Amino acid sequence: MTAGTAPRWASTLDSVVVYAQGALCRRLARGTVPADGRVRVTGLPRSLDADSLRARVVGASGVRVTEARVEVEAEPVGTERADALLREVKRLRDDCEAVRARRDRQQGLIDEVAALRPVPPSRKRDDPHRRTPVDAWLELSAFVDDRLTGLHGRLRELEEELRRAEHELTVAEDRLDRASTDTTSTPVERSLGAVLTLDGTGEVEVEVEYGVPGAVWVPAYRLTHRQGDREASLLLRASVAQRTGEDWTGVRIALATADLRRRTDLPRLRSVRIGRSQPAPAASGWRGHPAGLTDLFAGYDAAGPRPDTGGGYASRAGGAPPPPPAPAGYGAPPEPQFYGDASVTRERSGARPRTGARPAAPGAAPAFAAAPAAAPPVASAALAEPARPAPPPGPPRPGGAELDYSALVLSGPDEPGGRRGKLFPGSGTDPVTAEYRRRAQTVAALPLPGYAVRPRESAGSFDHRFDAAAPADIPSDGTWHTVTVGGIPVGLRTEYICVPSVEQTVYTTLVLSNATGQALLAGPVEVTLDEEFLLTAALPTLAPGGVSRVGLGPAEAIGVTRRVNLHESTAGLRNNVTVLEHRVHVELANRLPEPVSVEVRERVPVTSDADVRIEERADWTVPGDDPGPRPHAPGTRLWRVELPAGGTAVLDGGYDIRIPAGKALTGGNRRS
Repeated sequence: MTAGTAPRWASTLDSVVVYAQGALCRRLARGTVPADGRVRVTGLPRSLDADSLRARVVGASGVRVTEARVEVEAEPVGTERADALLREVKRLRDDCEAVRARRDRQQGLIDEVAALRPVPPSRKRDDPHRRTPVDAWLELSAFVDDRLTGLHGRLRELEEELRRAEHELTVAEDRLDRASTDTTSTPVERSLGAVLTLDGTGEVEVEVEYGVPGAVWVPAYRLTHRQGDREASLLLRASVAQRTGEDWTGVRIALATADLRRRTDLPRLRSVRIGRSQPAPAASGWRGHPAGLTDLFAGYDAAGPRPDTGGGYASRAGGAPPPPPAPAGYGAPPEPQFYGDASVTRERSGARPRTGARPAAPGAAPAFAAAPAAAPPVASAALAEPARPAPPPGPPRPGGAELDYSALVLSGPDEPGGRRGKLFPGSGTDPVTAEYRRRAQTVAALPLPGYAVRPRESAGSFDHRFDAAAPADIPSDGTWHTVTVGGIPVGLRTEYICVPSVEQTVYTTLVLSNATGQALLAGPVEVTLDEEFLLTAALPTLAPGGVSRVGLGPAEAIGVTRRVNLHESTAGLRNNVTVLEHRVHVELANRLPEPVSVEVRERVPVTSDADVRIEERADWTVPGDDPGPRPHAPGTRLWRVELPAGGTAVLDGGYDIRIPAGKALTGGNRRS
């Protein structure tokens, strides 16, 4: 039984993990294992990465998967499965052209009627002048006016009909552009399936996992709180866009910040040994070609040259250019690669190792002399290629491409003699699959929503996963769709901050604290206070246990006023010290119906000269003693004031700057 005749098991998409770029999908299929154990799981998308296919049996049923590979099937699409959107666009385009043609004909009639003019008959030279029939002129003018009135009314109707037809056509074309890529508009549908080989009997459930490109996500939040509460509910949402070629309908969605294409396997370091006792090299899986392969095409060669089909390739005996030379692999034994120990090479070549010999570097030339192969005769010595040494004894070690048996292609009878009937690595992805993958990767260039940050940029050095609370539907249309992940409890308090020395305005801020074990990525947050939407702000990355501020804009109900008095004097035994006394006066007024906490920020000059002293005369605090969610600039001082509803507060402070006479700048402005 071949893969095409193997029983088909329909699969259902169960869960999807969306990474920073790309997604990992999980499908489930159920059925009874046939006698030969070969089944075909259908429903895989066309943009699937064949190297990421994994399969296993769910549950301890005693059945295991021994082989899994991807195969392509193509079948014609019936007329009942044609693309309805494409037909609708074509119909609307024809209707639009027909309405435009009627409008143009109507405009032509209007131009003809508007061109009607009374033309007097030609008068001979000796004929007397005739009286103009005014009644005929007036009747013609009335006829033209009545006719143009009706024609213009019909023209307005046709223009309105044309406007509606063009609008419907634009909407249909936009819907076609945004349509899901899960359907096909070509007469041939190309589908992928996973051909599995099962070892066991009975009814089993198989899980097929594969990776696809063309999926991105960015986080978004919605903060709901009430005035005066110390806790709030932060709803984590995600904007997800995918163009993988399959619709995600009713699947469990998980979001991860990791890079799906990053390698996770650990490097294998091989030891370098000095001496004759060496570990045996691991078996590569390569086996030599059987003898007599050329006899397989004896009948084909006896049939004579193949007739020319006119497709640009001549017969086998004609002048067709030969294919490129065969790479090292299954066509010819590849050049072997040995470990980096020189003693191994000498042992295989029969040479006796020297005591204390250094191991050769990886990739170095073998330490033995081999007889050069005879060079083929050439017409000119300038065209002769240098002779290559014969391959050393020992089993060859092909690379990963030669050991990927599912990607090997059998060379046909038209290949050169060294390739006929032998396996070589294929050219890779076929053009159709490459086009699907290229189209899927276009979602990475989508413009981000406002304040959105990509997960890899905001996650930093950690990776985290967020599981959605309920299944979601995300079509494969390449546009953003919102998915609700779940609620996160956060600590919250409202603080008001003002820097009156810069701007005499009080700003409202929300201080968020993350007491959970999962991080909050940077992204837009919609703030709602007492069931009333306030604004959309930018939430920075908040690690577990972290604290951050979110600004909500000016608080018009809280007023602040600042005044500074400067007094200059001298001090010292000889009045050789200039004293600059700064007195700061700040007034606050709360016009809100509830008490508020206001943080007033001032700044004291900072000096690096030991002779210049700064003496503070205020009850403010240093941010180092009272750490906040963000570091402050040097010299920052804080006042924290609790204002009752409708209350006021007055803050007085200041500082003195003492400058020796030798340190003073003559003519300088030291009063600002």
